[in-house]
Amino acid sequence: MNKTQKKPVVLITGYLGSGKTTLLNNLLKQEKRRVALIVNDMGSVNIDAEILKDNRENVTECPMFELQNGCICCTLRDEFIEQIEKISKLDSVEVVFVEASGISDPGAVSASFLAYEEDNPNTSVYLTSVVTVVDADRIYREFLSDLKKRKEDDKVDENNLSNQEISTLIVDQIEFCNFIVLNKCDLLDEKQLEEVHSIVRQFQPRAPIFHTTKGMIELDKIVTKEPFDFEQIDSSSAIQKAINSLEGTKGCTDEYGITSFVYEEKRPFNREKFLNFVNENYPKSLIRAKGYIWFSDADQDVQLFEQAGRNSSVMEVSYWVDALVDEQKNEILANNPDMKENWDEEFGDRENQIVFIGKGYDQAEIKSALEKCLDEKAIA
Repeated sequence: MNKTQKKPVVLITGYLGSGKTTLLNNLLKQEKRRVALIVNDMGSVNIDAEILKDNRENVTECPMFELQNGCICCTLRDEFIEQIEKISKLDSVEVVFVEASGISDPGAVSASFLAYEEDNPNTSVYLTSVVTVVDADRIYREFLSDLKKRKEDDKVDENNLSNQEISTLIVDQIEFCNFIVLNKCDLLDEKQLEEVHSIVRQFQPRAPIFHTTKGMIELDKIVTKEPFDFEQIDSSSAIQKAINSLEGTKGCTDEYGITSFVYEEKRPFNREKFLNFVNENYPKSLIRAKGYIWFSDADQDVQLFEQAGRNSSVMEVSYWVDALVDEQKNEILANNPDMKENWDEEFGDRENQIVFIGKGYDQAEIKSALEKCLDEKAIA
């Protein structure tokens, strides 16, 4: 089916309280096409009576699918795809708006949607826009000033999301999109807003950034008929750019003076030493880091290390192939011959590989500090 005959899908993402629902309401006021809505949030979307009145034909009769008690990027992924499939069969629908949960990962949602498109080439829906709504005031407080975090941050416990992961999630949402709506700009003065725009641009080098108050923006600025380019968006993030050039020396630089490098080491970290470095001696010049690591006291587990702004986290996410029984290991290696190229006789596929991004940091000093975090027994 030709793209021009298909229904475009607009995904609206952004952290809790950023203004996603307000933006959606404003977009629906302007939308002239027949709409279907998928809403994934803790509560129902409150479509204003004014919208229903002004868009009787378009909105009042539109199907709305509410997905609650989970996120469409993980626990509700199958249900999300089921609703997309239902909508694809509705001749009455011309455009689809999806409001993701505030703690959803847009990269995972987009990957699920695009996998659905690949598996169903004749589907009548296709992803066009991933719009991230960013709370400008929150970014200013958490990334650019020494002010204490808001008290309500301590109360956030959605799906057991820890406080240390919140800023990382916000950065992930900023990195993976093709439109940014920088909302609540009225809460900052011109200089503060400039600083926020700059830090957002550092994390998101490609997407247009629109400044808004109360989510007011013209529909045609963020709605397009062009299919979403997953690979371009994914590769444009500062993290991915650095991963793509695993040389560990030069890194990538943009007009803001942001540079990156990759630390790679086969030997394991000592857990206590590494966590002490992260919690006590971590350079303030580093604004983002992400990578897979392993600890000597847990040599079966792949750990994901992430840092964004002042917050960081380490969590177990998978297992090393070398930790499997020989039968499973040999089968995986047989099916993935590329894995053998980087296989180490002693450590197998285990490896520390972290991308660091910052401004004005001392790369040699950071690498030296990381070397001191390696397990002494492994070094010996």
